[in-house]
Amino acid sequence: MQNNTVLNALTVIFMTILIIGGFTNSSAEAAPSNYKFDFGNGEVEKHYIGVSASDKYDEKKRYGFNTPENMANVPATGKDEASDAVQFETFGTKSTNTFDVDLPNGLYEVKVTLGDTARASIAAEGVYQIINMTGNNATDTFQIPITDGQLNLLVTEGKVGTNFTLSALEINKLSRHPETARTIYIGGDSTVCNYYPFDSSIQAGWGQLFPEFVNPDIFQVRNMASGGQIARGFRNDGQLEAILQYIKPGDYFILQLGINDTNPKNTTTEEEFKEIMRDMVQQVKATGATVILSTPQGRATDFNSEGEHTSVNRWYRHSIVALAQEENVSLVDLNVLSSTYFTSIGPESTLDLYMNGDTLHPNRAGATELARIVAEELERQGLDGFTQDKK
Repeated sequence: MQNNTVLNALTVIFMTILIIGGFTNSSAEAAPSNYKFDFGNGEVEKHYIGVSASDKYDEKKRYGFNTPENMANVPATGKDEASDAVQFETFGTKSTNTFDVDLPNGLYEVKVTLGDTARASIAAEGVYQIINMTGNNATDTFQIPITDGQLNLLVTEGKVGTNFTLSALEINKLSRHPETARTIYIGGDSTVCNYYPFDSSIQAGWGQLFPEFVNPDIFQVRNMASGGQIARGFRNDGQLEAILQYIKPGDYFILQLGINDTNPKNTTTEEEFKEIMRDMVQQVKATGATVILSTPQGRATDFNSEGEHTSVNRWYRHSIVALAQEENVSLVDLNVLSSTYFTSIGPESTLDLYMNGDTLHPNRAGATELARIVAEELERQGLDGFTQDKK
């Protein structure tokens, strides 16, 4: 009887040690899931963690720069957390000069605020996340799955010769499952890409306004278009790579190029353009995602003497239409669809949808109309996720 009592007591003590030890280890290993960082050597904004360029990654702090010797504190012209910044003196999507943050695996939303820089891109996990954020203190967000317990992020080249600076970073966990929501990825050029401030820029690409016509409960939109882009550049310089890393069945990929490919300085024949586009289409199709080709709209001044807007012979359009048929993918013939709309409103009102003195690039109102036309056409074709009412 005494032996049983002693045995039971020892069992209770042993189990207690295991439980307490388990809790202790769990607490020690659990990394926070939400952060707000204020970069630079100025005053730290309330509720933010201050990070100087010299702060090396530390396992106890769980964050810091991997190579602080390649970082510098710099001033910035913004307010509050955007009043100072750090500058990345070495960069590139594959650079090890990253800001590292330990995070439990899962899906996160990351908000970045740049310092003073004309044009810069955000890379994380070795690929682009946001392309060409223009202007000082530009702010944008992206979703990213973390599967290895750490976020590795840097600001990198968007335009040669500019400084790549970061003022603030916010990280919030969305889900413990490290998989993005259904996503619409967009590729294109300056008529498609984002401009900043994202919510109020005068100039805009239709990809920037596209989320206004997408049901956010079904899709997020990732616009990977960039100004001056050609098909070869989109495929070879990292934008397609970023999409292929994350795209999955149920996602859409809308690709609109051709305007810059027709410029003689880019030395891309129509045949070469078509085959590069085919390669991208086939790579994305292999992931199980839905591929959609779009033809570019024409210039504001493409009206004939009868008052009809037509630009069907521009921008390698015929090859895009043929490629969609050959690869059996969806086509948004925005060239024709936008011409129908421009004809209905007339030359003067069409010019009002473009930047002043610019017959190629839409302003915010024009980008909104183009985004609406694309969304309506995709909904007409039976693709889900779109809303007829602008949010």
